[in-house]
Amino acid sequence: MRLSDIITNTILNMLNESEGNSTEIKRNELASLIGCVPSQINYVLSSRFTPEHGYIIESRRGGGGYVKITRISLDKSSALMHIINSIGNGLEQVDARVLIENCVMSDILNKNAAEIMKAAISNSVLSTIPKESQNAYRAALIKQLLMTQI
Repeated sequence: MRLSDIITNTILNMLNESEGNSTEIKRNELASLIGCVPSQINYVLSSRFTPEHGYIIESRRGGGGYVKITRISLDKSSALMHIINSIGNGLEQVDARVLIENCVMSDILNKNAAEIMKAAISNSVLSTIPKESQNAYRAALIKQLLMTQI
């Protein structure tokens, strides 16, 4: 198991064991517990615990600093609209695939719809579009595909 997966699982376990939908962690303490550096904790927080993934991160720096992770509870339509609004004007294939997989894990998309979406936004499908336009086209396409799920 990769270190980022271990950090993710540890944080998810803390969230599942907490009362409510949030937990507070201290980066240095968590890094020490897992045996990594605090920047690896930051990487996982910034890549796997984002609003697109259904989380809000609040951070306080300094000696008593902490990170508060809150799991957002949204209905399917609200979650999809939140995701669509967060996509922006461009999306690389790897980021689009992660977004789709996260939607499946969150029961926002079923596996069949996800496979169709991944095929539609693949680099091979977009190969006839100029390279500099592919990410913009992919973002627009994934937004429209997600809209069909509302």
